[in-house]
Amino acid sequence: MIEPLLPKVEHRTWHPGRKRHPDRLVLQGVLFVLCTGIAWEHLPQELGFGSGMTCWRRLAEWIEAGVWPELHGVLLAELRSANALDFSRAAVDGSHIRALKGGAKTGRTRWTAGGWAANTT
Repeated sequence: MIEPLLPKVEHRTWHPGRKRHPDRLVLQGVLFVLCTGIAWEHLPQELGFGSGMTCWRRLAEWIEAGVWPELHGVLLAELRSANALDFSRAAVDGSHIRALKGGAKTGRTRWTAGGWAANTT
């Protein structure tokens, strides 16, 4: 499901460099770090996911390519087609949406306070 969404990287023939680590293993490494909360540099090499820096770079590459919003759409479509979405416990919170320019300007704000207070000193 995810593989078609990942950007295709062409193999360089002139200066090939090191062989690219498989996307599937790197994705497993990214998910391992995100699920466990460990630091990228502490990702164990023994798991075969590549280095933490490799996983971090690939995650940044996929973010820039727009993979995650596409994956979100694909997974939502899959759940909708299986009638597996339950919105009975869903909540919408508007505090996470920025109002960049604010609302429409209606004019000068009226003075709502009373008169000046008496000096008590």
